[in-house]
Amino acid sequence: MATPHAEFQQPSELQGRRVLICRPEPEASRLAEAFRKAGADARVMPMMAREPLPETPEQRGILQQLDNFSHIIAVSPYAARRLMEEIDHWWPQLPAGLQWYGVGAGTAAVFREHGLKPRMPAEGWTSEALLALPSLQRVDGEKVLLARGEHGRELIRETLAQRGARITTLPLYRRVLPYYSAKQVKALVADFHPEVVIALSGETLNNLVELGHRYQLALTPDIIVVPAERVAEQARALGFRKPLVPGSLNDDDLVISVASCLSQEAGDNG
Repeated sequence: MATPHAEFQQPSELQGRRVLICRPEPEASRLAEAFRKAGADARVMPMMAREPLPETPEQRGILQQLDNFSHIIAVSPYAARRLMEEIDHWWPQLPAGLQWYGVGAGTAAVFREHGLKPRMPAEGWTSEALLALPSLQRVDGEKVLLARGEHGRELIRETLAQRGARITTLPLYRRVLPYYSAKQVKALVADFHPEVVIALSGETLNNLVELGHRYQLALTPDIIVVPAERVAEQARALGFRKPLVPGSLNDDDLVISVASCLSQEAGDNG
C-alpha cells in the first residue's frame, strides 16, 4: 500500500548508497529526488526516451469514432496522457458509456485527472493483472481501443482477441534509446559503480545491457529493481544476481522497497 506523503519516513539504510535510475524522464528525475531525500547518491541515465508519433488519417478516424468503443485501455501513464491529448482535439466533452482502464495506479490517475472513473487491478500493475478484471472476461463482439507505444507487448491484444473482442490498437508514441558517449557511460557505470539500478521495464533492461556491451563495461549492482517477475527472470538470465520486484511502483514505495532489501542484505551478511 502506498505510504501517504505526509507520513513518509525516510529510511536510513539508503544513506550514501549509489543508485542509478534508468527510467524515462521526467519520472527519472522525480524518483532520483525521492532517493536523495532518503540520503542516497542518486543519478539518472534514462535507457528509454519517448517521442510522440505524428497524427495520421487512420488515427484521426479512430479518435473521431471514440463513442463506438466499449472499452478504452491505456498501458502506461504516458500512453494515457497522449491519448487524452489527442482526444481533446476531437471531443470537447467525452462520450458517455465508455469503460476506461489503466494497467496500474499511475495510469488510472491520469484518467482521473480528466474526471474519469477508470478500472484497474486491485493488486499489481501488469497486463496479466489487468486481464484478470471481471469486466474484461466476456467481451465477445465488443470493441476495445488499446492505447500504447508503436511496438509493445502483445499480451493484452492477443488475449482479448481470443476472448472475442474486436481490438483496435492505437500507437501514440515510439520508444528510442537515448545517445550516450563513452565518457558519459564510463562516468555513470564504471566510475559511479551503482549499488542499485532501477530498470522498470524489460526494454529498459535490454537497452542497459546493450549499452554496457557496446562500451565493454560490466554492470554488477547488488540490486536491480524490475517491475514484475517476468522481467526478474529476464534479469537473472542476463546475469544479474539479485532482481527485486517492489511492492508498488510509487516513488516512495520504491525507496522503501530498496531500503528494506538493503537492510535485509546487511542483516544476512552480519
